[in-house]
Amino acid sequence: MKRDFLFAYFQTPRGKLLRELEVAYLQRSITVGCQQTLLQIGGLGWENEFIDCSLYQNFSVLDAKKIGWHEAKKVTAKAYALPFHSNCFDLIIVPHLLEFDASRFQTFREIERVLKPEGALIVINFNPWSFWVWYQFFLDKRRLADSWKGHFISRGRLFDWLKVLNFEVSSKTEFYLNSTKTQQSTHALNSFSITSTAYAVRAIKRRYNPIPMTHVHSLVPRLAITNPLSASTHRHDG
Repeated sequence: MKRDFLFAYFQTPRGKLLRELEVAYLQRSITVGCQQTLLQIGGLGWENEFIDCSLYQNFSVLDAKKIGWHEAKKVTAKAYALPFHSNCFDLIIVPHLLEFDASRFQTFREIERVLKPEGALIVINFNPWSFWVWYQFFLDKRRLADSWKGHFISRGRLFDWLKVLNFEVSSKTEFYLNSTKTQQSTHALNSFSITSTAYAVRAIKRRYNPIPMTHVHSLVPRLAITNPLSASTHRHDG
């Protein structure tokens, strides 16, 4: 899948407004410390607008075509085969990548693998029901005809993937023409919009430890003596 549509859209008047909104959103969303490890999967070329690469020295951009801000650490690799150890990142940002990735569910599994337990994931996608996204597609239909169908991801599908991989949604943000709207946790799961251009989901990777099965010694409950000294005195008096 090509990301040509993404970069073409960001050159349009509405695309430039969306870019500004996404930059502001990412600035607010990067809440980890400077010493923690951050990974962005899918380069944009303007990462410097939402993160200080000289301050966050453990920030890396992974992109198969080496796209990314020149001061950021760049890793050339495929998203569905991340060249990292498991549980090594505190925050992973995926801006408009999954919707153009033919192996997107395998990529999602790789994201879950390399993200630390309780680490945060931020995914930004186009709204597949947006009139303006479809309008831009028809303007650029020749270039996008081989890569549109079935790849833009609805919120419901993304929520299903997150649930399968034990992620807990903490918030969802809709990007409109010149404003954003954020909803928290359970409210985000039930909301829907056809007027937003794009949406972002923030989720936390949960690690659930199974409760061990212990041997049942007796099925008959036993009474505990709450005051053994008093009980002993009564027996002696009798």
